[in-house]
Amino acid sequence: MAFLLARKIRMTQQYDGDAAVPVTVLAVDPCVVTQVRTAERDTYIAVQLGTGTRRALSKPMAGHVRDLGKFRTLREFRMDPKTPRADVRKADGSAWAVGDRIDASALQPGDLVAVSGISKGKGFQGVMRRHHFHAQDATHGTKDQHRMPGSIGGGGRAGGRVTKGMRMAGRMGGDRVTVQGLRVVSVDAERGEVMLCGAVPGARGALLEVRTWGGSWSS
Repeated sequence: MAFLLARKIRMTQQYDGDAAVPVTVLAVDPCVVTQVRTAERDTYIAVQLGTGTRRALSKPMAGHVRDLGKFRTLREFRMDPKTPRADVRKADGSAWAVGDRIDASALQPGDLVAVSGISKGKGFQGVMRRHHFHAQDATHGTKDQHRMPGSIGGGGRAGGRVTKGMRMAGRMGGDRVTVQGLRVVSVDAERGEVMLCGAVPGARGALLEVRTWGGSWSS
């Protein structure tokens, strides 16, 4: 079981045999374990990682991380409570402890991972782009309504209101997205780079949560 925090750098391609496959290059900054949660004390199992640096910390944050560092970002990786204890440990079989460091060497070529991040924001969009609606007829009396959503309720049969969850125009993107089953193509531990086959959510420089793909993680 492996997990780490990384930043999206760029997309490129790499030859895998005779075929060129699209790969995403991730930069893995050193991550430090700042907290370990247990089922007995916290009712769930998780490991919290800190990465990045910042100039100053608030007093509550400084008391939380103590002398581990001035981290810019903290993220918690939660495990399934039904996971066997052996799967929650490190690769060498020892338990996670505050102060442990994680880098790109935690992943190996051929591993399958799940990557979570915030998708690119696309602004306010209509129903055709946001929800893949079809356009209305272009002829037979249609005027200025080609991209409109049509009726959204509000009449007597709808109870005089618009039903919650109605698909309408609105802000698109900026959501948490998880892509599963991406294969690790190569790992450069010295440069702190990991290459994944395929695309990952987010813009360049976006923070990503990378974890080995399997049944040991809580949804």
